[in-house]
Amino acid sequence: MLIKKAEFVISNSNVKMCPQTNAPEYAFIGRSNVGKSSLINMLTGRKGLAKTSSMPGKTMLINHFNINDQWYIVDLPGYGYAKRSMKEQAKLVEMIRTYVLLRQQMVNLFVLIDSRHEPQRIDLEFIEWLGENGVPFSIVFTKADKQSHAKTMTNVRTFLKKLEEQWEELPPHFVTSAETRQGRDEILDYIEGINSEVVIQA
Repeated sequence: MLIKKAEFVISNSNVKMCPQTNAPEYAFIGRSNVGKSSLINMLTGRKGLAKTSSMPGKTMLINHFNINDQWYIVDLPGYGYAKRSMKEQAKLVEMIRTYVLLRQQMVNLFVLIDSRHEPQRIDLEFIEWLGENGVPFSIVFTKADKQSHAKTMTNVRTFLKKLEEQWEELPPHFVTSAETRQGRDEILDYIEGINSEVVIQA
């Protein structure tokens, strides 16, 4: 897939204010500091499209990006940032929950997992919640360049094996690096395949 256009459209905290279109949306979510903005910039080829920050938990809103006037990338707030107040955390959980469960245009949720770490309980619980609610999703292992290939693949296999304890069939998964652009073509081809089949009833 060739991305000719990628532009920011709107940020908001209310799902009802999201763009009213029939275009498919691909949302990205993960624990704070998992490399979400960097991945979005890598996929679109626009270095400053999604704002990156060294401070975890920067994204507090639902951010829509128009891609080729055909589909949207949606940058969702990260989960699990402990330094937020209980009130802020509850607000973000509700925002994420409402978008993920009610947004008809969302055809796939990419769940980002930091490939440097062992399986984290918060990620496993979030994925289990997606399964319980029938949410279509894929897993993106990020930051593959931050360690050896062997270590990355060992951690990926460990995570998938953990999922197999609960799942009969594993979701699609991708191994990526925002630095080397690893996984870019695979994810864009995956999106293109879904786009060719999906019909949105908005």
